[in-house]
Amino acid sequence: MKKTPFLVFLIFAAVLLGRGGLYVVNEAEQAIVTQFGKPVGDVIYPGLHFKIPFVQKVIRFERRILKWDGDPNQIPTKDKKFIWVDTTARWRIKDPLLFYTSVATERGAQSRLDDIIDSVVRDAVSGRLLVELVRGKDYKAQEGNVEKFEVDGVTIPADQLVGREDILTGILEKARASTPEYGIELIDVQIKRINYVEQVRTRVYERMINERKKVAAQYRSEGEGEKAEILGQMQRELKEISSGAYRKVLEVRGAADAEAAAIYANAYNQDKEFYAFLRTLESYKKSIQKNGKLVISTDSDYYKYLKKAQ
Repeated sequence: MKKTPFLVFLIFAAVLLGRGGLYVVNEAEQAIVTQFGKPVGDVIYPGLHFKIPFVQKVIRFERRILKWDGDPNQIPTKDKKFIWVDTTARWRIKDPLLFYTSVATERGAQSRLDDIIDSVVRDAVSGRLLVELVRGKDYKAQEGNVEKFEVDGVTIPADQLVGREDILTGILEKARASTPEYGIELIDVQIKRINYVEQVRTRVYERMINERKKVAAQYRSEGEGEKAEILGQMQRELKEISSGAYRKVLEVRGAADAEAAAIYANAYNQDKEFYAFLRTLESYKKSIQKNGKLVISTDSDYYKYLKKAQ
């Protein structure tokens, strides 16, 4: 009976030690243990672990990729055009001990990333032309269209420009160089949106419209050229067909006239007087029309068959 209070004390102490000393880190977390506010030991990864109750404290950090979204900034480009740039990034906590001693919390890390990324983006945007920020690296100008851009009196050929992807790669490399000292690994930086101020937006739209008009005019010109070529070919073929048909008509007509002349000659040779009589009658029929008059001399050979008829 004397041992009962002692056993109860041991059981209570074990429960208290278990509740205060055992802890679990899940697969999405990593942790460090602090003792009186200072980190002790190494980084703790998922699993069941033990700490000294009431003395040590577990601080957990995300192992997953985290998102950073900056505020849109108005930045002038190299060609003095003001734009709104909205940037986003992805990062993760690579060294929890260094992260805790430098920025302590995710809010502190977000604040530090604000300074780093905003500064790098501002430098990158202000050092590039607007056209470089909106074009991809695979952009190719229309054939025969030589693009040149002038900045502060200096002409920059189009082949010396870079694309948006190259600019983002440079931003990531420069910003990434400043994050390891905070235990942060910067994974990616992207420009979510570029909004033009009203004046620049109007100029961009005008340029887009002019480029589309130029392309449309080129297509229209090519279409007119093909149309003229097709019409010319059609006219040549039509003339060839008409010429061939006319030549065939002349050949058929000539053959028919020759055959008719041969028939007339044969008929004339058989009975010249009868042939002359028939031809004269045909001429009467053609010459004397309704309400028509024929004035000839009675001595005319044309009248001889009428006199014989009387």
